[in-house]
Amino acid sequence: MMVTVLKQLFLRDLGKLKTEITLYQNEQRIWHVEKQIANTAGNLCLHLIGNLNTYIGAEFAQTGYVRNRPLEFSAKDVPRSELIRRIDETISVIEIAFSKLSDEQLTAEYPQDVLDQKVTNGYFLTHLAMHLSYHLGQINYHRRLLDN
Repeated sequence: MMVTVLKQLFLRDLGKLKTEITLYQNEQRIWHVEKQIANTAGNLCLHLIGNLNTYIGAEFAQTGYVRNRPLEFSAKDVPRSELIRRIDETISVIEIAFSKLSDEQLTAEYPQDVLDQKVTNGYFLTHLAMHLSYHLGQINYHRRLLDN
């Protein structure tokens, strides 16, 4: 049951990420830095894609994804269409990964050393869902701030 819930939450919020990126009235604003807001929506989008592909795709879907975290924050002016394509790919990875997971596996130890401690798969997947939601809120605020 929890695997199904987590999958639904990831897919819901990735859909919202796609919507937020699509809703920017001016595509260049996706990459705009305003006042002391250091991260653009584009960079947060790339960061979320890298994060989910690393910790869910590579581990549970065995995608072989190799992360370049510094590029997630240094890349600029990636076209909106490319961001949307990458979000769609991440949605597919999430669907594959969660189709391979069982509720019993949620109690197993997550294979990577993360968060400076050993954690279960369920704990870490919940952490990742909250991380996605946190940055999604930042992107929403960024868009509304710049579009008004």
